[in-house]
Formats: sequence, structure tokens, C-alpha cells
Amino acid sequence: MTYEKSQDALSKLTPQQYHVTQESGTERAFTGEYDKHFEPGIYVDIVSGEPLFASSAKFNSGCGWPAFSKPIDNVTEHRDASYGMVRVEVRSKHGDSHLGHVFNDGPREMGGLRYCINSASLRFVPKDQMEAEGYGAYLDQVEENV
Repeated sequence: MTYEKSQDALSKLTPQQYHVTQESGTERAFTGEYDKHFEPGIYVDIVSGEPLFASSAKFNSGCGWPAFSKPIDNVTEHRDASYGMVRVEVRSKHGDSHLGHVFNDGPREMGGLRYCINSASLRFVPKDQMEAEGYGAYLDQVEENV
């Protein structure tokens, strides 16, 4: 499968999805549709469709945004010195979508990282639809008891 940013995909984004992914925006805490979402499946880039995070790596951090302990793949890290602080920004590899930031305050038993991700940058693919949508290779990373 090939993943890329296209004008067609960009034209289908809501204003908030566009602001977050293309202008490095942030949705308000506790407002995103995936903050308290724990169904088995994977989360993909809303722009390119590239697989980013598995439900098995998702945890409730209480920060107001979806939190993951590790990416599946296709995530790049960049120094972000905006707003008077230094953080590590995460973006999708092929779509170059702004996803959020990664911090080192995640659960120790899950590796210690917290990928704090905007719901607006994600599309969820339920486990029972992964094969049909071309994500079958990632089924082994999705657990039923998340």
C-alpha cells in the first residue's frame, strides 16, 4: 500500500482536521473523539491513511488527548521549540501530518513514553475491518483486551 498526502484527501478534511494536521494546531483537551475510545483496531493518519498506532498501545493518561505508548510505524520525531518550551513533535512519515507530541512520562510497564496525539489527525479502523481496508498485516498488533 502507498501512503501520501493528496489534494483530494486535504479537501475532505474538516476545518479542525486541516488546522491540526497542516498548520500544527492542537484540539482542545477532552474534546477529541478518540480520547476515551478503547475499541480494538488501529489508528491511521487522517490524510494519508498510513498506520500509526495500535489500540493495544493506547492507555488513559488523563491528559485530555489520546495517549499511546509506542507507534506501529510511520511516525517521525522533530524538535519543537514553539510557545517558549522545547518538546518533541510527532508527524506522520508519508503524509507529514502534525499528530501531537511525545513525552517521557508514560507508564513504565509500557516503556515510559506517552505519545499525546490529536484525535483530529487520526482515523480509527476497527479490528473487524482492518483486513478489508488493507491493514491485515497489522492484526497481530491489535489485542482484544485493551
